[in-house]
Amino acid sequence: MASRAGAPGSSGGAPLVTARSTTDPILRNALRYTISAREYATLHKYVISRSRALKKRAPTVDAVQRIMEGTRGRTSSVSKGGSRGKGKGRDDEDERTAAAVRGADDYNARAVRHSIRVFVATGALMKLWELVSARLMGKKKDVASASNKKQPLHKSPTLRLSLSLSTILLLYRLLFRFFNRLRAHLLDPSAAPFRLRNPKTANTLTSPYAPAVGASLAGLALGVYPNRQLRVTVALYTIFRALEFGWNCAEDNGMLWGWEKGVNGKPDQLRPRPSWWGSWMLQPLAFGQLLHALVFDRDCFPSFWSNFIFKNSTAYLRPRPENYPSGLQWPQAGEIADSLAQMARLNWPAFVSPTLFPTKEDILPASLATISPISSGAHPLITSLSCATLHPSDPSCSRTFLTFWLRSFPPLTRLLFVVYSALLLPRLSALYHFPLSTVRQLVSSALRMAGFLTGSLATAWSSVCFFQAWLPRTLLPTQRFFVGGFVAGLWALLQQGRRGSRGVFLASAKVSVESLWKVGVKRRWWRAMRGGDVWVFVAALMLTGVVYERDAKAVKEGAWRKGISWVRGEGWKDWGMEEDEEDESEDHGEGRMKEE
Repeated sequence: MASRAGAPGSSGGAPLVTARSTTDPILRNALRYTISAREYATLHKYVISRSRALKKRAPTVDAVQRIMEGTRGRTSSVSKGGSRGKGKGRDDEDERTAAAVRGADDYNARAVRHSIRVFVATGALMKLWELVSARLMGKKKDVASASNKKQPLHKSPTLRLSLSLSTILLLYRLLFRFFNRLRAHLLDPSAAPFRLRNPKTANTLTSPYAPAVGASLAGLALGVYPNRQLRVTVALYTIFRALEFGWNCAEDNGMLWGWEKGVNGKPDQLRPRPSWWGSWMLQPLAFGQLLHALVFDRDCFPSFWSNFIFKNSTAYLRPRPENYPSGLQWPQAGEIADSLAQMARLNWPAFVSPTLFPTKEDILPASLATISPISSGAHPLITSLSCATLHPSDPSCSRTFLTFWLRSFPPLTRLLFVVYSALLLPRLSALYHFPLSTVRQLVSSALRMAGFLTGSLATAWSSVCFFQAWLPRTLLPTQRFFVGGFVAGLWALLQQGRRGSRGVFLASAKVSVESLWKVGVKRRWWRAMRGGDVWVFVAALMLTGVVYERDAKAVKEGAWRKGISWVRGEGWKDWGMEEDEEDESEDHGEGRMKEE
């Protein structure tokens, strides 16, 4: 038993815990900042107690509690109950476990302990990612060259990322608790003179949102990490999530669509959102900006998505023919896109078929000589230079549009079917209990998403030919790419209201915002503020904390609510839903009392 093993002079197998060991600050702090009493009790119950060797050498739960609390010769009240009877051994063990948890884990120790774990876990994940990328992504040479260059420890990206995330967590918890305590002190009646002398400061510090706003300054520790691209990605992701939470809060509280009046003339229920409204409306703007950036500012466009677009646009961006002579050059997909941008700068010059006029010189401008291998063999009936570049062998734009669908839709459907099948693995129980409906939903999701992507790509490229055929050469020569992308984004209507579509739409919007910011900095529309991504991250933390304090239900995902409460030091619990359950139980109780 724990009480006998921890007592001096006992005959148990556990090591003796003397008064000196219980007051040793090094041992006590090492235990407090490594493991909690609850965690040690669980570890002792399921691991240590099952091994005789470990049970003889490891201290008991009561001993660990005394070491962590620094008490001298303390014996828990439940230990005295151990002599009540042999039949209550299991109950006594559970009572001792509960007693060990109480008072043995304070807020600061828990904050330091969790930040240390975040530091270790982040470093381990970074090392694992380096190994996986070296094996699967062919980065052995890069890793070898990086390892050969001995980098100082304080400049290591792995160390600085781990230090950044752990510091954010530690500072957030400490600041959150500090401002909570400060608010409680200022609300105390003894602080009335201060509130009267400084009304504005008192109102600010006593606001229920003050702890969340003050704790958000912990986000400045993101600047410890030197990789600006990852910082920008993290800042954009968090600010989009924060804006989504803020939108949900405003919508749930009737700030957007208002309230419907009841019989008594007072607001009764929320006015429903219009059926046509949704996150799909972001796609036309996002796709318009992305298509314009892909053609004119590809260095500000994500390389992953540009490779995906070029790979799935072979009907318009023709690859090198198999029978083409190896000694002659053929333009790559990126060079074809650059030629389209140059056509726009030249106000879309006219096309003269080399087949009809073989003796005519300077058919193409010198800046468009790259696409000469494509346009030189264009069909004689083609009259526009964009058509001669995008579909030289077929004079019909509509037939090329249909050909694109036939070539791109089946492989995209197969790819998305595999992706959605992989995402279904955590929900295998749904496939077991409802196989037909689950498979039907899986196929429908793959077909809809494939139609959305295929239609968007086909519309984006075909709009280039459409505008040159129907618009004057000098009307919106460069802006027509944005218009074409805007029209392509309307294919998002296929995904409106579908499960998971909101995440896809917001992801494309984040990519567009990041690309637009880089384009603006490149073209000097605005200046990049030093550390601007860090301040955006701070603003995201601030807005998320305020929304969570105002209405926790505005954070729709239960895992996110639990994560926010864990970061605040309130445990991995869904406090928003628990408060609602308590309110409902109180309402039911009051109703029963009224009926009685």
